[in-house]
Amino acid sequence: MVSGVGGAGIFSSGLLNLHPQIGGDLGEWLDPEQQWRIVEYVDSAFVEFGAPTRLYVPDPIKSAELSRKAAAVGMRFIPIKQRHIGTENSVRVIANFRDFLKNRGVRFLLKTRVESFNKGFVVLKDGKRIECRYVILAPGRSGADWLARECKRLGIQTRFEPIDVGVRVEVPSVILDPVVEVSVDPKFHIYTKTYRDFVRTFCVNHRGFVVREVYNNYVGVNGHTFESVKSENSNFAFLVRVALTEPVENTLAYGDAIAKQAATIGGGKPILQTLGDLRRGRRSTWGRIRMGLVRPTLTDVTPGDIGMALPHRIVIDIIEGLESLDNVIPGVASDSTLLYAPEIKFSALRVEVDKYMETSIENIFVAGDGAGLSRGIVIAAATGVLAARGILRKEGLIN
Repeated sequence: MVSGVGGAGIFSSGLLNLHPQIGGDLGEWLDPEQQWRIVEYVDSAFVEFGAPTRLYVPDPIKSAELSRKAAAVGMRFIPIKQRHIGTENSVRVIANFRDFLKNRGVRFLLKTRVESFNKGFVVLKDGKRIECRYVILAPGRSGADWLARECKRLGIQTRFEPIDVGVRVEVPSVILDPVVEVSVDPKFHIYTKTYRDFVRTFCVNHRGFVVREVYNNYVGVNGHTFESVKSENSNFAFLVRVALTEPVENTLAYGDAIAKQAATIGGGKPILQTLGDLRRGRRSTWGRIRMGLVRPTLTDVTPGDIGMALPHRIVIDIIEGLESLDNVIPGVASDSTLLYAPEIKFSALRVEVDKYMETSIENIFVAGDGAGLSRGIVIAAATGVLAARGILRKEGLIN
């Protein structure tokens, strides 16, 4: 599900956040004018290959009012332009990208594992060696561990990045109606009361569905939205930023340990709990869930206790964060609000690159989430564009 043409993104709602600091930070490599220019280029490419032409632009008056409400309780609302592709349309758009490339002679070697790489070649698992002038490595999140091992073997410099650990929140869609009218995927940034930890909303799926996200060692959750099929609920990720410092900096191992513990508690399935039960320190049952207002859109789950699966500090952050958010979105912190766990956004081991995504080994480039350079569709695409332009420069085809 997380590999192949389109990767996991092909099963998402295909929401393009058209901002150079959402889903990564292009400011690390480009000046402000260049940042916005490449975001516009990425957006135009998606539209050219079949993304809907409708653009969601926040109403300035309503955005200002929502920002005021958020600021009054110590939160930040970030209004941004967005384009919603939709899960069913994402498949078609990616297919159009693929067909465009195939028609120009690009070969796709699917279900083919790359064992290793170096300057000038890659080696497949069957031992076949493919010679090349340049290598672009964009393995996605499912290939992040492999890329990290290869970088260590070759001496390519990397560093650990923070990860996001939390839950997928599901509420009746009417609760989110007022804010979704302002922004189709509203972004709220919160610092919690007890620990002053950073918590954010992410990937809002209005009238969408919660889905399983299957990895090698555990099962997590995500959400998506169709253009044509709607549910009575809305869902969003609610994530706590976790950064570690020396002597233990391996956020990947820490996140993996949390995910495995959740898998144990959930018997190999995601855990489902009402916010009311989490507050009271008791596990949820199907009986108590059915007594609530929200009917889950994902039922292949285990009713349980998220407090036994996630670290105590993160649980406190989630409760306090939702109670703060309730001041801006009344009803979001209701006892019947559903929480699915775990939702973990791994930031891959960050590969050190120049502004054209070239690593310390000449002619080896990286791009996307799997290299720790992005956390979303638009910035991932932008790093791919920068890598391609780096190669074109070396070939003398652009300045």
